[in-house]
Amino acid sequence: MIDETTLVSQLKNSKTKEQAFRVLINQYKERLYWHVRKIVISHDDADDILQNTFIKIFKNINKFNEQSKLYSWMYRIATNESITFINKRAKERSVDISEYHEKLASTLESDDFFSGDEIQLILQKAIATLPQKQQLVFNMKYFDELKYNEISEILETSVGALKASYFHAVKKIEKYINSEAN
Repeated sequence: MIDETTLVSQLKNSKTKEQAFRVLINQYKERLYWHVRKIVISHDDADDILQNTFIKIFKNINKFNEQSKLYSWMYRIATNESITFINKRAKERSVDISEYHEKLASTLESDDFFSGDEIQLILQKAIATLPQKQQLVFNMKYFDELKYNEISEILETSVGALKASYFHAVKKIEKYINSEAN
């Protein structure tokens, strides 16, 4: 695995860009896929968004100012691509985002690519009921195990606001799970 600083310099060098980009895809594809997948739920949509994300990364790598970590920058692009996609789909269907997300979560049981058990299905449905920002914060903290300062870079939000969002998300998820259990 190549270190981030070397990879960025190779990505910004026209002679090594294509080879470095293949390395980048191999290093980050799976992490970014699952990040996107948790937002858009559908495997096919996640694949499309991931492809768009990597295209944007390839085209804009020279604009990466290296003030944040490379993967934080890529997560931000993937997150923005996912949110744009969700907003567009919800608008096309004339429903609000939370309603659209709940409909997506209800399709998980018939999704060939979802291999979770009943508890994971309930958790995904609970997450789908959260406001979009709380979903993002919960997924990044709980599943991706990112630190608050990393999430802060990605979402460009203060750590304090993230902690509050995560706390509220956890409480809402607990309430949802408890109501499902009764």
